[in-house]
This record gives sequence, C-alpha cells and structure tokens, in this order.
Amino acid sequence: MSTASTPRVFIIDDHALFRAGLSLVICAAMPSSLVFEAAAIEEALRSPHEELDVVLLDLQLKGLNGLEGLSLIKKRWPRTPVLVLSSQDELQVQRVALERGAAGFISKAEPPQSIVHAIQLAAQGRLACPALSSGASPLPRLTARQCEVLDLMNLGLSNKQIAQKLALSDNTVRRHVQDILEFFNASSRTEAVFAARDKGLIG
Repeated sequence: MSTASTPRVFIIDDHALFRAGLSLVICAAMPSSLVFEAAAIEEALRSPHEELDVVLLDLQLKGLNGLEGLSLIKKRWPRTPVLVLSSQDELQVQRVALERGAAGFISKAEPPQSIVHAIQLAAQGRLACPALSSGASPLPRLTARQCEVLDLMNLGLSNKQIAQKLALSDNTVRRHVQDILEFFNASSRTEAVFAARDKGLIG
C-alpha cells in the first residue's frame, strides 16, 4: 500500500463526467493523491496498478454491474477497501454490497466533503466495519456519515456544532449520535468516544 500521505484511489464509474468531477474533488482535498479511473469492471481488472488504498465502485455499470463485480475487485485487490458509491441507497442493496465485501456504502447525494472524508477514513483503515459472520446478516456498522459525527464528537463538539459543521439538522445529528451510542453499547457520548478510541477507530 502507498503511504497515508499519498493515497491511491481508483474510481470505477461509467459516467466520464462524474469520474472527472470526483477526481478533481479528491485531488483538491488531497493534493498528493493519485487517482485512477475505469469505466467498467472488466477495464478495472486489466489495470496495471497493484497497490491501491481505496476503490470507489459504482453499482450501475455496463457489462458486469458493481454488485456482480465486487467479489472480483476484492480478489484482484484483497487488501484494498472498496467503497460503494451509488445513487441506489435501498437497505437491501447496501446489505448485499456489504455481504460481498464492501467496506462502506456512500450515496452519490452526499456532499463532496463527506465523500472525501469517507475516502480518507477508508485509506486509514478507520471505517468501523467488522467482518460479516458467514451466512448471517451483516453485523451493525457505522456509516461514513456516522464516522464523521464520531470524529467531531471526539473533538468535543456539541450536537449543535456538529450540525453546523456538517450542514445537517439538529434532529439528524441527534439520531446519528444515538446510533453511535447503540453501536458501541454506550450510555453517553464520552463512553462512546472512549470505546471508539479503544478500538483504534479515532485518535
């Protein structure tokens, strides 16, 4: 893998304009990053790049779709987290993606800074995504947005401050915080942050 200061990101999406725009966003946020692109699973698998830090995979692709090709991507780059980046955000679609090895699921409706933050978390191995139990439903895991909220909780920000920082409503932040508390089986924000630190999810 490359060093954390030079993340290698591979975008697999059949919309050239979206790939170009996302590449610009990533390079602007992480100037030292290296961004590679492919329009299809088959093209991605022919890539000469052996060392990657994050793969961003769209689900609606020509030829093999993202769900069908996810296991092939994981076989090609077994140590690289794959973030599914899609306009499809149904729970069943997310479940299947996670069962097939995705490290996280991001809606294309998320603002660019949220997508970049999820990439950074994945590159650092900090997505709270425990392995799936064989043949069972996916274990609970934090979403990319919840990871953002957790990071800001760790900085001591209040719900209101987090809402302002992420451009979310107070109720949305309150719900994310409650989900985080349940994820860590914690009774308070402090306890949840301590548990996250103990697991190495935050510094």
